[in-house]
Amino acid sequence: MSFISEIILGIGGIISSLLYVYIWVVIIAAFLSFVNPDPYNPIVQFLYRVTNPAYAFVRKYMRTNFNGIDLAPLVIIIGLQVVIVVIDAALKTLR
Repeated sequence: MSFISEIILGIGGIISSLLYVYIWVVIIAAFLSFVNPDPYNPIVQFLYRVTNPAYAFVRKYMRTNFNGIDLAPLVIIIGLQVVIVVIDAALKTLR
């Protein structure tokens, strides 16, 4: 393998790992919405700041509130999983 393909594989692996971390951030933020935590907690503020732009993007294009249940986290997780599969498939062609 060439040096360039090794670099691309490494960057692709990092991007894939970051997407997995963001999926977990979305899951944790979704669970926090059930317990109504202290909004002044720095961790809660960080989670909301990181996830609200993605929620707003999804809500702009589709209705996600069904019978009081917000499905925006589910849509984001499914979308990120699709992106991860595409990245992994593209990286396999370089091997």
